[in-house]
Amino acid sequence: MKRLSSRRLVLLTLLSGLSVAAPRTGTHDGFSRLVFDLPAPSGVTSVLIPAADGHQTFKVSLKVPLPSERGALKVNGVTSYAVKAGVVTVELARGVRRATASVLRAGGGQPARLVIDVPLPPSSAVAAQVLPAVKVAPRPPVVRQAARPLPLTVVLDAGHGGVDSGMVSRWVMEKEVTLDVAQRVRVYLMKRGVNVIMVRTTDTQLSRDKGKDLEARSRLARAGTVNAFVSIHANAGPGSANGIETYYFGQTLNTSVRSLAVFENGGGNLGQQLTRRASSTAANLMGDLLSQAKLAFSAQLARHVQSNLITSTSANDRGVQSDAFYVIQNPTVPAILTEVGFGSSPTEGPKLAQAGYRDRLASALSNGILAFLQVR
Repeated sequence: MKRLSSRRLVLLTLLSGLSVAAPRTGTHDGFSRLVFDLPAPSGVTSVLIPAADGHQTFKVSLKVPLPSERGALKVNGVTSYAVKAGVVTVELARGVRRATASVLRAGGGQPARLVIDVPLPPSSAVAAQVLPAVKVAPRPPVVRQAARPLPLTVVLDAGHGGVDSGMVSRWVMEKEVTLDVAQRVRVYLMKRGVNVIMVRTTDTQLSRDKGKDLEARSRLARAGTVNAFVSIHANAGPGSANGIETYYFGQTLNTSVRSLAVFENGGGNLGQQLTRRASSTAANLMGDLLSQAKLAFSAQLARHVQSNLITSTSANDRGVQSDAFYVIQNPTVPAILTEVGFGSSPTEGPKLAQAGYRDRLASALSNGILAFLQVR
């Protein structure tokens, strides 16, 4: 057998490490996906560049090279792509306003992948731009009313209620704060044309059994017509603890917050049991591409809400985190849980008791939700 020269062997090795630049594509419920195989894991940054003609360009920078390539794409929401060195550029169809990029590590026999998800607006306008035109015989004109797109719908979950008071301090009771804030958020969203489903509108619970209560709330985040699920809570902790934090579902990044998840999942043995069950669900979702996309949208919603809350209140920013809260365990739609302050804090507790401060929280929450939904 003829032996390869060391120089040629190195060249072939390098070439074998380069991934094919053309993406795999597909359209799912509410979004389209492009998947590029990568020769190695990579950090990723992205930017959305608007154009004068109404189109948007989504540009992703990687730290690994890909073969240069470009071409048209027949997938809803995207018209073409181009790859040059470590930059992937995707041209979005008219009417598409956003996209997200993430990198999945190699595993399960698959290489590292760049995943670009393109949420589709609730209309047929995008699909009409990317499907090839078909010539048909002329027919007499028929006047029909255009079908109205489904309204954007948000589920607001005022945490606790009824037999479950949640956090109680000398200044406030959590179930009262969350209901008041949620009702104010509903008013702000409905003024902007967003349909709102309230988990509760009075001081009650969905079930006296906490496990069944949380399961019933969680089910509301699985309806196909829901665009976002937001669970509103108030925190408790040592006297010095203060600030606002927002969570999306996943494996915990900080073990110190697990006690909060246990409390919000029912506390005691029930809270431990539901947290373990949710943690197991989170671990199973990590390798599921479709679930990864939903979790990425949840993280995006969480960042919008957290940013607006901090900007509006100047509260201590405790950040966006991931943990196994049972009420947001099913990522069928973007779902988050936000702790709008510490009712136990001698500074935040009195604020949470004030109608004006609650309204400021509600305004900021609604602005974060509207930003995520791209309601101008």
